[in-house]
Amino acid sequence: MAERVVLAYSGGLDTSVCIGWIAEETGAEVIAVAVDVGQGGEDLDVIRQRALDCGAVEAEVADARDEFADEYCLPAVKANALYQGQYPLVSALSRPVIVKHLAAAARKHGATTVAHGCTGKGNDQVRFEVGINSLAPGLKCIAPVRDYAMTRDKAIAFAEAKGLPIATTKKSPYSIDQNVFGRAVETGFLEDIWNAPIEDVYEYTQDPAAPREADEVVITFDAGVPVAVDGRKVTVLQAIEELNRRAGAQGVGRLDMVEDRLVGIKSREIYEAPGAIALITAHQALENVTVERELARYKRQVEQRWAELVYDGLWFSPLKRALDGFVNEANQHVSGEIRMVLHGGRAVVNGRKSGQSLYDFNLATYDTGDTFDQSMSKGFIEIFGMSSKLAARRDLA
Repeated sequence: MAERVVLAYSGGLDTSVCIGWIAEETGAEVIAVAVDVGQGGEDLDVIRQRALDCGAVEAEVADARDEFADEYCLPAVKANALYQGQYPLVSALSRPVIVKHLAAAARKHGATTVAHGCTGKGNDQVRFEVGINSLAPGLKCIAPVRDYAMTRDKAIAFAEAKGLPIATTKKSPYSIDQNVFGRAVETGFLEDIWNAPIEDVYEYTQDPAAPREADEVVITFDAGVPVAVDGRKVTVLQAIEELNRRAGAQGVGRLDMVEDRLVGIKSREIYEAPGAIALITAHQALENVTVERELARYKRQVEQRWAELVYDGLWFSPLKRALDGFVNEANQHVSGEIRMVLHGGRAVVNGRKSGQSLYDFNLATYDTGDTFDQSMSKGFIEIFGMSSKLAARRDLA
């Protein structure tokens, strides 16, 4: 039996050409695997048939939208994960779920190799290959665009020569990756970091400057999990989808940033993640009410490291697994309701309610009924500042 290669298949030009390209270069049979993580676009059955028409011996499609939301997006919300303090890991979160399905398909079909359509310049090649090596260390990885210099011009020529059933003439000025958690746009005129993005870059969000009525929403969490929107029970996927619609209609979640890629270069990226930003903003606000001070301070350090690990393709690493345990423990009391106003590109929290709250009105108030014993503060300050006072006395001597 010929060797088999499992290909991460999107249905687009590059990965469609990869099917025949891999067969010619390696002599292997190709199994195409397409994973729906809420990217929209074509029906999975259409994508499956195209893979077969392009020469795949088998084609599998997986509706992984709920799996992606529950097992990948939700941990990111619990971790308030924002790479470089801004980016909610839209693309980075989708790669490990795709990797999981690729590894399963490789086992099922007896494949020795996994292939993907990434270039040698980006983060995704690392995410795919490190992930595959973590789940199935015996598998080899190839990337035709990177390993065989499969340029777009070559891909179009190959598709036309073979009569492949794909459009080869249209070329978007942007490179776009999207899923239910958000959308990433790069290349084209955006590579000049002085150029401002124009409105046609965006699809998930409306112009935040356009006049419109504000939208007030109440999000209910249970141990860090969004379980209701405006009192209606929702799955995690439904929570993301509803907030994509409502926050997106208000222009929430637009990001324009120059980020540090793992390969050592800086890259300008445009992101829009309305649901992700709204959920993380609400979750952070509820943590402020329910998480004890020292735990909250330490969790902020963990959040940054968690986001870096996921961005760098280390989803399946021992450190990431260990930090997941910490994040879940820190979310045990993050239950309650957050009210927020979506308007003008911002999600602004204006109300908090929780049965797990550590906010004590009687301790916080400055009015009659204040139960805080202010007479204790003078001695506390003396002891708290003692080491600094002694050091200052020495240094000024």
